[in-house]
Amino acid sequence: MSPDASQPTVRLEIVSHPSLLAAARALVATIAQRCGFDEIQCGQISLAVDEALCNIIRHGYNCRDDGRILISLSQREAQSPGIEIVIEDDALQVDPDTIRSRDLDDIRPGGLGVHIIREIMDEVSYTRRDRRGMRLTLVKHLHPVAAAHNSESNT
Repeated sequence: MSPDASQPTVRLEIVSHPSLLAAARALVATIAQRCGFDEIQCGQISLAVDEALCNIIRHGYNCRDDGRILISLSQREAQSPGIEIVIEDDALQVDPDTIRSRDLDDIRPGGLGVHIIREIMDEVSYTRRDRRGMRLTLVKHLHPVAAAHNSESNT
């Protein structure tokens, strides 16, 4: 893995077709494991990415299955080890301040993707791209407990 988080370790470009979500989840879980996360955390990180991709497909591309989505994954090794995932699209731009989960007291199916993403990841940042589309940056820190557990399981 690259020691410089400014350079992605892996880049994956997909179209906004739901059939590609399983492959994206598997890739994210594999890279997260290589970054030192345990199996549960890998599943959670891949769930957060899956929720983000579903939101892009549903809301950004209005369920079109031909939109471009670029996923970049990088290992963070400096003062805060972990993983950084950047998801970029060419979809509808929205005001980042309006991206929020629905009220949790409003019990009904759907609408919790943003809540799930923010609960799982340590840092979540939505920004508009220069010309079109959005950029979502997700960071999960490898906490000392996870790092110690992972090193014990590898011995």
